[in-house]
Amino acid sequence: MGKQLRTELMTINMGPQHPSTHGVIRFIIKTDGEVIHECQPDVGYLHRSIEKISEKVNWQGFVPFTDRVDYLASMNANWAYCFAVERMLGTEVPRRAEFLRVMVGELNRISSHLIAIGATAMDLGGFTPFIQLLREREYINDLLEMACGARLTYNYISIGGVNYDVPRNWTEKVGEFLEHFELAMEQMNRLISYNRIFINRMANLAVIPREMAIQYNLVGPNLRGSGVKFDLRRDHPYSVYPELDFEVPVGVGIEGQVGDCYDRYHVRMMEIRESINILRQCIKMMPPGEIQGKVKNVIKPPEGTIHVRTETPRGDTGYLIQSDGKTSAYRLKIRTGSFTAMSVIPAVAPGLFIADLIALIGSLDVVAPELDR
Repeated sequence: MGKQLRTELMTINMGPQHPSTHGVIRFIIKTDGEVIHECQPDVGYLHRSIEKISEKVNWQGFVPFTDRVDYLASMNANWAYCFAVERMLGTEVPRRAEFLRVMVGELNRISSHLIAIGATAMDLGGFTPFIQLLREREYINDLLEMACGARLTYNYISIGGVNYDVPRNWTEKVGEFLEHFELAMEQMNRLISYNRIFINRMANLAVIPREMAIQYNLVGPNLRGSGVKFDLRRDHPYSVYPELDFEVPVGVGIEGQVGDCYDRYHVRMMEIRESINILRQCIKMMPPGEIQGKVKNVIKPPEGTIHVRTETPRGDTGYLIQSDGKTSAYRLKIRTGSFTAMSVIPAVAPGLFIADLIALIGSLDVVAPELDR
């Protein structure tokens, strides 16, 4: 009787410098050949003490630091923090400023999703869609630059409103972009969404059932991709979102099982359509008026603790702020969607091929600065 062949697991590092981790992230992987048996994320490579810095700078001075929490959606990151401080102060934001916030926030949502979609396609071997989506993102950068002079870290939304009014023809230019962009998205659908190779790589892969998504506290497109119809803009509305009409896309197993990688990708594609719809409504409804509410030069919120949540491109972003009545926060804690998305990887990665882990990371749209802060 011959000897039985015995193998042992091999431990390998993926990252922290790896093109498909979308940032400085390390995965410690135990494999048997190409099959993953265990995958443990190792985060912390981008820790910058942002939460501690909030205790050392004044309330308005912390806004530029929030840009760095999620550099792909800095408008939404600014908004989340400013909204929390405004709640503490009881500040009323002018109606025009609220519409401007929604418009720049939705433009930044589209911009962020374009990177998520394009990078995932590129990681799986499709380089052309990424370049074309970057081209569309440049048009959005042009519009945001017209509004505030910056293209990545904006510092545009301020406590009480926005820092600058937009140029007179800005809304018309947004409308022109949307007309062009809808056609471009149909081209992307033909390149990516209906591509059989892409579908085969993403469908039925790394399925996260509805119950599991809730247990792991997934948020945003990752939660909705598992069939959970929850969006803070609709279910806990803020700003002028209650006046706007839009749908909340969810995963339905369009090419495989509900909650697979393709569903998470498809939800982002559908969210781009809804953002276009929201922007068109804002263009029609944009009122004249002030862009900044009444806020003292030296901000001193009353003593107390507040928790505020907003719907950013990566989902439910929460700010827990404690004030002691002074010119800076006593304690600030940021809760981000990427951190919870990373927590589910050890549960769904076993059994996947190493190449499939790339698809899983891309479908979760993890952005490294949100992990460490």
